[in-house]
Amino acid sequence: MSAHVDDIEDAFLHDGTSTRSPRVPQVQLRPRRRQDEDVGDEAADPDASPSLPGKQKVFLRTFGCAHNQSDSEYMAGLLQAYGYELTEVDLEADAWVINTCTVKNPSQTAMNNIITRGKASGKKLVVAGCVPQGDKRAKELEGMSLLGVTQIDRVVEAVEETLKGNTVTLLSKKKLPALDLPKVRRNAHVEILPLSTGCLGSCTYCKTKHARGELGSYSPHVIRERVKSAVDDGNVREIWLSSEDTGAYGRDIGYDLPRLLEDIISELPTDGRTMLRVGMTNPPFILEHLDAIAKALCHPCVFSYLHVPVQSGSNAVLERMNREYTREEFERVCDVLLAKVPGLELATDIICGFPGETDEDFQATMDLVQKYRFSHTHISQFYSRPGTPAARMKHVPSSTTKARSRKLTQIVDNFVGAYEDLIDTEQRVWIVDRAADRKHYVGHTKNYVQVLIAGGQELLGCSAMIKVTKVTRWSVFGEVQSVVTPKHFVQLTRKHQKPQLTDTVSEEMGAGTGLTSGQTLPDQSMQSRMVLDEKEAAQETHSAIRTHVLGAHIVDVLLWLGVFVGFLGITASAMRGFVGTQ
Repeated sequence: MSAHVDDIEDAFLHDGTSTRSPRVPQVQLRPRRRQDEDVGDEAADPDASPSLPGKQKVFLRTFGCAHNQSDSEYMAGLLQAYGYELTEVDLEADAWVINTCTVKNPSQTAMNNIITRGKASGKKLVVAGCVPQGDKRAKELEGMSLLGVTQIDRVVEAVEETLKGNTVTLLSKKKLPALDLPKVRRNAHVEILPLSTGCLGSCTYCKTKHARGELGSYSPHVIRERVKSAVDDGNVREIWLSSEDTGAYGRDIGYDLPRLLEDIISELPTDGRTMLRVGMTNPPFILEHLDAIAKALCHPCVFSYLHVPVQSGSNAVLERMNREYTREEFERVCDVLLAKVPGLELATDIICGFPGETDEDFQATMDLVQKYRFSHTHISQFYSRPGTPAARMKHVPSSTTKARSRKLTQIVDNFVGAYEDLIDTEQRVWIVDRAADRKHYVGHTKNYVQVLIAGGQELLGCSAMIKVTKVTRWSVFGEVQSVVTPKHFVQLTRKHQKPQLTDTVSEEMGAGTGLTSGQTLPDQSMQSRMVLDEKEAAQETHSAIRTHVLGAHIVDVLLWLGVFVGFLGITASAMRGFVGTQ
């Protein structure tokens, strides 16, 4: 018999502290049992019972932005740390956690479809994220357990209660979830690092503001520690800074993005094995920091890439959107950054058919896109979101909106030749994913150009020098010339990291991971430092291993010596006893 737990927050004090011990222990992730392991009679083991808390399988589905993806990684880490088994096969799971997005109608429609399928399959459902936070009374959420955007650190409670047959609601706003929670990365080579939640804007079409609320920034110290942790991992090649508006970071705590970028860059390894990608930023909050942002984007360990949404090229439309900038201010952002950052890849967003958009307004948008020929332009039709001011405005006919979207898409698709100058050049790339065709691996250049590389699984997680052999509209193809940084690389020269004495480190460092002769990088002095750091790391590793082995031998000798001395003592005592009996 199911019951509704009328907001499980009632079990907590007003200051957010619990009257009981936390349910989620801070433990290392439980190792999975090998298939060939002899486990004996599992039926006799009460811990093997699927009815016990923490012993079931959980399927986690995520919709939306990188911030949502980061939230899901933390929820997955907490669930796995508690003992739940994560599965990508939805029908074999006991519970589903659906992390939702409220930006567009299609995202919410997809959520509705998966909820319907889950109900039909008899699954226990927990709906998390922006949809329940922004509209908990939505018809689709009736009878569902709900988890808000600041409550992700209590996902274990939500799943546990739901599996018992209860319906829980955890939507109260509280302080930001900690960044040092357990997490399971969806991509082992990409660390998604949220800087804040919420924003300072009030866009008339945005539903996300209803869910994420006002700007709440993490302290720079906490962010810096998370960067250290990601760098020390050895697998991470890219760190993505994520936020609803990266440029607004710190304005609520007396800090700002340029200072934070300096903090983060100081923690990045000088060999360039881990790169930083600055997240989406709206024009108003970087206008005063353009020189500092340009300087950061030029750093060898920061991708020369930035996503700056414009949404429309018409000032009249921007005003109705309440975007808080003009077309001219957006152009200033583009002009300054393009002039100061060589090869900068700029991405932007466009909304077609916003209420009141005239043919002249749309023409202004097309002119803007053609002027800058953005490498990536995310084109969306306007979707009316319930409860937003734009929903009450007079809408453009849907046929007109669709036609404008198609026309702009055709213009953008015909921007050819953007990467022609890369043909036959050598570029350093960071290889972090497998392509959809399952034949290539995906890497990114310093300017975040997508490179498709043929090769084996051993490439994934490497940084390599490649030669560009072919270019297309959206990406280039390359052949590996040499590996700069192998996968699972561990740097031992960081002061805050203890040496990891493992066979893997020994083998990889012993194989020689320095740059090969003839390689070129934008900064020759940086290249010299890379070679020096890696050689020093290799020497330190071998020295540490020799010390470790020598120490082990000494311990063995002392142990045997102790055994021998003990044997002599026992023998002497026995002889004295024997003589005494005579």
